[in-house]
Amino acid sequence: MQLTAKILTLLPLQTGNGKNGDWKKQDFILETGDTYPKKICISVWGDKINSQVLVVGNELKIDFDVESREYNGRWYTDVKAWRIELISAYKIHDTNETQYPKIENTIQSPFGDENEVLPF
Repeated sequence: MQLTAKILTLLPLQTGNGKNGDWKKQDFILETGDTYPKKICISVWGDKINSQVLVVGNELKIDFDVESREYNGRWYTDVKAWRIELISAYKIHDTNETQYPKIENTIQSPFGDENEVLPF
């Protein structure tokens, strides 16, 4: 399956040690750009975790698998990404570089010249 969505939240990186050695897992929350946007939690495991692509605000194209498993009579579903491509990166706007148009004071005082001395 494949979807295109924007990252809303990165959850904390999870790490551990199992029978096959060390592992790491990154979960993140996406929002689709549909008419009725949906939020989806997706997991990425091991070497597929790319911290340069997994940035809040980035729009991604994600290939994933959905898998459910049963444990003690309850079912749990995982959405696991196996390929992630960056579509567009979120750009932070630096307020110091923003150029605003210069506004010149062109308002004329109804009382004449401002440098004029008043008689009272």
